[in-house]
Amino acid sequence: MPNIQELQRIASQVRRDIIRQVHYATCGHPGASLGCTDLLTALYFEVMDHDPSFNMEGKNEDLFFLSNGHISPVWYSILARSGYFPVAELATFRKLNARLQGHPATHEGLPGVRIASGSLGQGLSVAIGTALAKKLDGDDKLIYVLTGDGELQEGQVWEAMMFAAHHKVDNLVAIVDWNGQQIDGPNDEVMSLGDLPGKWKSFGWEVLEMDGNNMEEVLTVLAQAKSKTGNGIPVVILMKTAMGYGVDFMAGTHHWHGKAPNAEQTEIALAQLEETLGDYTYPYAG
Repeated sequence: MPNIQELQRIASQVRRDIIRQVHYATCGHPGASLGCTDLLTALYFEVMDHDPSFNMEGKNEDLFFLSNGHISPVWYSILARSGYFPVAELATFRKLNARLQGHPATHEGLPGVRIASGSLGQGLSVAIGTALAKKLDGDDKLIYVLTGDGELQEGQVWEAMMFAAHHKVDNLVAIVDWNGQQIDGPNDEVMSLGDLPGKWKSFGWEVLEMDGNNMEEVLTVLAQAKSKTGNGIPVVILMKTAMGYGVDFMAGTHHWHGKAPNAEQTEIALAQLEETLGDYTYPYAG
């Protein structure tokens, strides 16, 4: 049985890492990073079969793609804390010539990163292609991909959804961070997504929903999603989260989509998040 308390402890440290990365860099995207922390903690520390020694092809292991690449702070923390690269390297986030750029990229050679992402709308297409490659290779592992809900305003996503259903890409679990916020305000004010579950269903997908800030529910629904793979139908999880979850003054608002906390705000935020695995130090001398 998964140790939910331990996963929550890891998630608390990851949230501390997010706040500290963005504060020290004086830029970055803390809001959705905080909201998606529980999901990525569950995937990397419990659900996925993955290898931190890392090879680009990823044969015989589950693969994760981050389509909404602006939430790199949470992914970098997760990768470091699960052994892909030294935790101390988090201190280089968004620094010149560092491997931890604002959006994940491949030319720096950062372990765990297989595609450059952050040009919104592309990640689902990449995940579908990789899932089909696994089928051709006789590889029975799964592909997971995370997108933002505002990202669904990109037309390429809907083309990919049609393609996946038509070609029965059933070794894929797509996850939408359904926090209702984007950079300019609430989704419903910028461009409403309407009946999102109904739209995915009408495109031929198996649709699940979950509270992405409840670790027990995250684990339960991810297990349900896995059980529904292999049936000729792609699976999507619509994940309700609060942007900025875990820090009271950041929670539930688009104002922290891409804004760094100042020193006082950072101190307040960190006081709300337990240090469980040890903070890294500045500067990084690696």
